[in-house]
Amino acid sequence: VQLQASGGGLVQAGASLRLSCAVSGGTFSSYGMGWFRQAPGKEREFVATTSWSGSTYYADSVKGRFTISRDNAKNTVYLQMNNLKPEDTAVYYCAATRFAGTPAHFREYDYWGQGTLVTVSS
Repeated sequence: VQLQASGGGLVQAGASLRLSCAVSGGTFSSYGMGWFRQAPGKEREFVATTSWSGSTYYADSVKGRFTISRDNAKNTVYLQMNNLKPEDTAVYYCAATRFAGTPAHFREYDYWGQGTLVTVSS
């Protein structure tokens, strides 16, 4: 299973970005999909996840600003990020899990993309 994340960039605070993660190999519709991020000098942290059935779960820090969605026909998961803040600056990773539900720990994910950098200036 291969994951390819894209859509990162440099934006000003308050702007929006949409990240995409294309998945090849395996059966996309059977995977839960998640987004994590890692800022310099910090541990990787959970951002959002969507189960194979479409249930979603968000970190408190992004709830109400970020939306995760999936398109099973395109084998792609998205992360719409609105009202970005400087503290959202990080490398964002997409990941796939065979666990049911909406797992929020990186150890519960089986496959990882390469990451895409999001930089939010103040």
